[in-house]
This record gives sequence, C-alpha cells and structure tokens, in this order.
Amino acid sequence: MDKQEFTITAYTENHVGLLHRITIIFTKRKINIESLTTSESEREGIHRFTIAVTETEELVQKVVKQIEKQVEVLKAGYYKKKEVVQQELALYKLRTDSLTNGLEVERIVREHGARFLTIEKEFVVIEKAGFKRETKALFDELKQYDIVEFVRSGRIAVSREQYGLGKQVEELLTVSQ
Repeated sequence: MDKQEFTITAYTENHVGLLHRITIIFTKRKINIESLTTSESEREGIHRFTIAVTETEELVQKVVKQIEKQVEVLKAGYYKKKEVVQQELALYKLRTDSLTNGLEVERIVREHGARFLTIEKEFVVIEKAGFKRETKALFDELKQYDIVEFVRSGRIAVSREQYGLGKQVEELLTVSQ
C-alpha cells in the first residue's frame, strides 16, 4: 500500500495527559506527526484534535482504533486529502529597517493574498492563511527581507460531508444524557 496524506480527527474531553497518550500511539508505530492542532469544538466542553500524517491507510485505521480506546475520546476518524477542506495560518515577522523597498514587500504580500497584521516601529507582522505550499511560497519570497520570526499553525480541517464526526459525537452525547 502506498503512503498518502490523511487528516485524523478526534473529539475528546479535555483531560491532562491525553495529548501525551495520543502521541505515544504514533511513536510506538514510528509514525511522524506532520502537524497537530487541538482546540475547542462546536460542542461546549468538547475538544477536537486534528492530526496530519502521511502513511498507509491500513496503519491509519489501526491508529484511529487505538485513539478511540482512550477513555476520554468520544469519537475518532480519518479523512483522505480530498475529503476535507483544510487551511494553515502563518505569521512572518520582518524588521522594519530591512524593508528598503516597502512597495515591493507590499506587492508580494498582495500577490500572495496575505495581509499586514501589525506595523510597528521596529517590525511588521504579515499573516497568510492557506495550504502549506502557499505559506512556504510566501516565506521563500520574503526570505530576502530578513525574516526575524516565522511560525505556521498545524492543519485545521473540516470534512466535506455535511456533518462529519461532529454529528456522531452529538448523537453519542444525546443518548448518554
């Protein structure tokens, strides 16, 4: 089986130590986590893990089953690349004095669909939302202006299905009440 890109989603309770136990599942199978994002979900008190990996589908299925065995995990599943709408967010911090040609930087920012988040006396911060290849392309163009700091979020994604796993979580919680 060929490796491909997958997005694993898990709806969980928010308990100390769960992140560690989930990452151990990947470590034991020698699977590299490309990005991991956790946040609140659409349901109050329920958190959502979004994990990006490149692996075989068979191994991803096994990992999802192991994740679901964790007591605090309500539901976990996985999606292929074409089954999700995904984005990342990147921030680029440049020294103001490195911007000898501010108009050129402004052109680059507009060309990439980015925006200036803040402009301070000593630095500017540029924000770009998009796919990893898009945030990397902007990074490559801004490199010549001496990037002081760069950070990219992990993948955030929602399924292309009307409801996704969230609906199943909602049904589980309704039944248990």
